[in-house]
Amino acid sequence: MYSNIPRSEEYRQRLLEYIRQEYGIRAAALAPAKRGYYGETWRLDAANGGYFLKLVYPAAHQVVYERSFPVIQHLCDHGIDFISRIVKTKDGSLSTRFDGAMLGVFDWIDGENMETDATKIPEYQMLARVYAVPCCGVPIVREDFSVTSAEKFFERWNALDNTQIGSLLENRRGKLEHRAKRLKYFAGLCQGDTAKFFITHGDAGGNLMVNGDRYFIVDWDNPVLAPPERDAWVMCSRDWARGAFSNALRQNGIRHTLRSERLAYYCYHFFFFYLAAYLDGFTETDTVREIEEYIDGWIADSIQYADAI
Repeated sequence: MYSNIPRSEEYRQRLLEYIRQEYGIRAAALAPAKRGYYGETWRLDAANGGYFLKLVYPAAHQVVYERSFPVIQHLCDHGIDFISRIVKTKDGSLSTRFDGAMLGVFDWIDGENMETDATKIPEYQMLARVYAVPCCGVPIVREDFSVTSAEKFFERWNALDNTQIGSLLENRRGKLEHRAKRLKYFAGLCQGDTAKFFITHGDAGGNLMVNGDRYFIVDWDNPVLAPPERDAWVMCSRDWARGAFSNALRQNGIRHTLRSERLAYYCYHFFFFYLAAYLDGFTETDTVREIEEYIDGWIADSIQYADAI
């Protein structure tokens, strides 16, 4: 959403000069990049190659973004070559600040953002390789199986000043409250068990880049030390997808069987997580339609799977 803010030529020139001073990169061109949701994203072209710039302005998201850099560096240091490599500042920092935003610079990855049934196999293989990376010593948030995603959604709903969205949600109150209760139930089942925790992405399928026969997973803004179910839940309603995920784990030496209570937890957790994000952007002209399509659309299969557990 924030990528759509118009930027003046003066802003662009200040950003280019800042990149030159802090990174030693002299840019030949700077253009908006259609990537990111909470971040402002740019492609920067220089004589020695392309770079991806991501600036995050909202304070709450800056905290999350800043925490991701040492995790990304940790993965790169352990041979993970299908993610965006961080470009350090001249003084060796992983990130910096510009104009009040948290700024990260990465190597540019060419490709098309794509998610299909066919891309799931390489996606799961890459995630399993990440799980095989030891997490000792890396500062990373640990999964606590909380119900804060639902709490945040209801807080935003209560604070809404939009009649159309309010009516839409009110007509689905029973469904929403039922899912909140289910989230609380499965959170209780999962809490206290930290076995089989790995570095997880959280939305790998939505951030898969395809370039010919090469695949990449980008946007590691919110890595969490969590069970693989955090990455597997999206396709959990499909037998073949659960089987493919399990095969990828086994082939990469990860001894873990997907657990239904954890899959269900993440189905409900992410349902509210994304719904709250939609409310954050409710000033967009098509938000009402998007919220309706979201509640009754692609996520419904996963919720139906969780409802049956």
